[in-house]
Amino acid sequence: MNENPQANGDYEIHSKTKGCSHMPHIQNQIDLGYYVSCGEAVAEAKKRWPHKRINGCFYCCLLCHTS
Repeated sequence: MNENPQANGDYEIHSKTKGCSHMPHIQNQIDLGYYVSCGEAVAEAKKRWPHKRINGCFYCCLLCHTS
C-alpha cells in the first residue's frame, strides 16, 4: 500500500506480483503481506487503518478500484 494518499485522499493498494508500473517508491510502501485477491488486501488495510480511504490501483488492482 502507498503510505501517501492520492490527490483524492485514497490510499492505493498495489500488486507486486503483477509488476505494477505505478508502484510507490520503496520508502513509501507499506507491506501488507501476500493475498490471493486485491479484495483481501483491501480488507486487511481497512482493518488496520479504518479511518483511511483505501482503494485498489487502477492499473494492477482494477477489481478493487472504486474511485
